[in-house]
Amino acid sequence: MTTGEPGEDGMTTSGSPAPGRSDQHAHADAIDAFIAAANSTDPEHRAGLLSRALAADVVFHGPLGRGVGRDAVTDFITEVVRSHGTGGGRMVRTTSVDAPHEWARFGWRFETADGDTVLSGTDVVHLTANGDIDEIVVFAGPLRSVHGEGSSREPVG
Repeated sequence: MTTGEPGEDGMTTSGSPAPGRSDQHAHADAIDAFIAAANSTDPEHRAGLLSRALAADVVFHGPLGRGVGRDAVTDFITEVVRSHGTGGGRMVRTTSVDAPHEWARFGWRFETADGDTVLSGTDVVHLTANGDIDEIVVFAGPLRSVHGEGSSREPVG
């Protein structure tokens, strides 16, 4: 493949979406590469996937704090996802990718090898014009009701 021509994954060698590919598909490709990295047990393969999906200076906001750079994401994956007490768990994208322009959100769950859900949430990502994720915000767990479960009070707003 020469520079600028789309490959099997729909991306060009420059990392940008191939002509005719929607932002939605390009965003999903980057997000799915990020999730595949979280599931990889091979550090070299994980690094390659993260290099494909993330900008070098990606900003990562997670439940345990903020980090900058692919190494911060690698550390999060190693410490939280791969080292989770369930052993053999995996991340799964549970929704389509909702991508208005350069922002995207998607649902996910972390499940055991048996498929039992350990944790679920929503991530919001920002993508560059080249299709690289340069910001990730992780929201783990469900949102709590403003008025408590089963409340008959009117919505806020």
